[in-house]
Amino acid sequence: MHSVSFCLATDAANDDNSGMKFFRFLLLGLLGAVALVPVTHALEKQPAGAYHARREALAASLKGGIAIFFAAPEPVLDFMPYRQDEDFYYLTGWNEPGAALMIVGPRESNQAYKEILFLPTRNMRMEHYTGAKMDASTPGVEQATGVDAVEPMATLPVELNKLVGAERSLAAMLWTQPESQPAKALVTFNAASLGMDSVPAAHDVTTLTMPLRQVKDAGEIDLLKKASVASIAAQRAMMLAVRPGVTERTIAGKMGEVWPEHNCERPAYAPIVGSGINSTTLHYSENSRTMEDGDIVVVDAACEYSMYASDITRTVPVNGHFTPRQREIYNIVLGAQQAAIDAFVAGKSKIDDFYHKDQDSLDYAAFNYVNSHGKDLHGEPLGKYWLHGLGHMVGIDVHDPADYPAVLKPGMVFTIEPGIYIPEEKIGVRIECDFVVGLDGKLIDLDADLPHTADDVEAAMRGK
Repeated sequence: MHSVSFCLATDAANDDNSGMKFFRFLLLGLLGAVALVPVTHALEKQPAGAYHARREALAASLKGGIAIFFAAPEPVLDFMPYRQDEDFYYLTGWNEPGAALMIVGPRESNQAYKEILFLPTRNMRMEHYTGAKMDASTPGVEQATGVDAVEPMATLPVELNKLVGAERSLAAMLWTQPESQPAKALVTFNAASLGMDSVPAAHDVTTLTMPLRQVKDAGEIDLLKKASVASIAAQRAMMLAVRPGVTERTIAGKMGEVWPEHNCERPAYAPIVGSGINSTTLHYSENSRTMEDGDIVVVDAACEYSMYASDITRTVPVNGHFTPRQREIYNIVLGAQQAAIDAFVAGKSKIDDFYHKDQDSLDYAAFNYVNSHGKDLHGEPLGKYWLHGLGHMVGIDVHDPADYPAVLKPGMVFTIEPGIYIPEEKIGVRIECDFVVGLDGKLIDLDADLPHTADDVEAAMRGK
């Protein structure tokens, strides 16, 4: 990290400075005191039993195999906040780099369920700058992590070698993250340590975590609701701030001020504030234009609360009043969203049918509404101006994994976000809300407290 390197260099250059020596002595004393305080977590974690249950559920799908996960690496630049690997966090709630998790699936004959969290060797000098860390020898580390066993990272290849050495068939039953370089190195080293002629290909463990992550438990839904509350507050702040002469970047910045006030750690994705012609670019993120009177602006921006994302889009008129044509397109998009809601049937309806061909998909209902309401300037239907799927899963990742088109079941959280983008009219409209399928099979709009209709948007821009 650049800031730490600078500090280390500064220390070396000032060893003879008595004031610096006193400061360092005081700093070390404070760090020593902090080390005696129990470790606290900036994120709101679920109970340890929730993560343990997920690990056991994954183990059941391994059929006696071994799954190994590595934590996300630390970012290269010091201004980039650390974000844990989604699967690793889902299974552990652990939010530090350098760790690994091993899960051994049970076999009825000769293998019991086993889980080990491996923690790296501490860098005591670096901790003067980054804060105290835990390692496998920290008292109470098992209780703090919630994992049955905690061992030094150096023992990971030893543990894997013992398992595969005792049962060679396990070499073909390894599951890892497909893009993880440490996982690839571990599998290669394990094969070499056992004298294998070739390296068995590891299976993609994300195919096993995906179905588990699709259905959220009550604790996850609570975190998603908190992300929505914070994102709604920021969207309301946006509606009060949008006016001619203000830059798109200013609006993104004002929303970024609101999220931390609700204990959100970061945006869930790069904020999109697209006015005028920029409203017709789906993932416009430059946010550099100055908004003008008569523009419409698409604002797709939301945040994460304790690793769980919200995803909200609202479209507002820059001067506070939709033109008749803008209102017409807005109402068609809103009508398409409502058509999808009305068509929903838990356990049957699907999401993200890109070509709108499956009659069981919500995309089909929404697209047909768009294509049968309104025309472009040439008298043609508006369906060709809808350029994306209707929605996606939401969770630890703003685009949570799923096998699309996905059948929507109780406990699933997803977006419904129809849009119409007409470049020749400089009109782009997208309305996006997060929905959870309740245990009773009914849809719950997590963003119900945010204006939906054109009239309500205009009222919110007036502070009502």
